[in-house]
Amino acid sequence: MFDPNQFGAMLGSMQDSIKELEEQNKQTILTAKSGGGLVSISCNGSGEVIDMSIDDSLLEDKESLQILLISAFNDLRKSVE
Repeated sequence: MFDPNQFGAMLGSMQDSIKELEEQNKQTILTAKSGGGLVSISCNGSGEVIDMSIDDSLLEDKESLQILLISAFNDLRKSVE
């Protein structure tokens, strides 16, 4: 027989578990590199970018920098998923 009290307790437990998993996700750090490490981007498991490194040699080559940033961001997005 259906017991609404048990169902409510189960939902509360699931919500607590989801909150705990979300917090663990925020603690996970993912990094993607492109151009042999010339560009490096890190984010947490929630997809928030927390660090980015660009080699000085790319500062004069806007087109290459854009390509490498796009590549690193796309790799990072796949990792987060």
